[in-house]
Amino acid sequence: MGRRTRWFIGMVAVVTLIGLIIFYPITSMLGWQSVFLRRAFLWLFMAAFLCLFRVLRGPTAPDRAVAIDMLGILIVGFCAILSIPTGRDWYIDIGIAWALQSFIGIMALAKYLEGKDFDE
Repeated sequence: MGRRTRWFIGMVAVVTLIGLIIFYPITSMLGWQSVFLRRAFLWLFMAAFLCLFRVLRGPTAPDRAVAIDMLGILIVGFCAILSIPTGRDWYIDIGIAWALQSFIGIMALAKYLEGKDFDE
């Protein structure tokens, strides 16, 4: 299969998923979610799937690092969405801790990919 064919098939799959999320939302496993939260959860889930795909198929190490950083941001979004209907603030604490850990990890990876030591 050529590169353009794979790109076209991928775009058709993404547009189909977006259409399903917008026009025919899947019933959630979590019954307490509203329609807005269910759709937001599905958008984040689809974005996380695409980030994982980029982590696995990324042509270069910086592409994979950016995808991992985006995945960390999406996890913070998942924590925020879970904290709204449950009313538990410890999801926000987990999200903040994850964001800090993700930032430090990406900075260390950037220094490593740049070829510098960690003490520079």
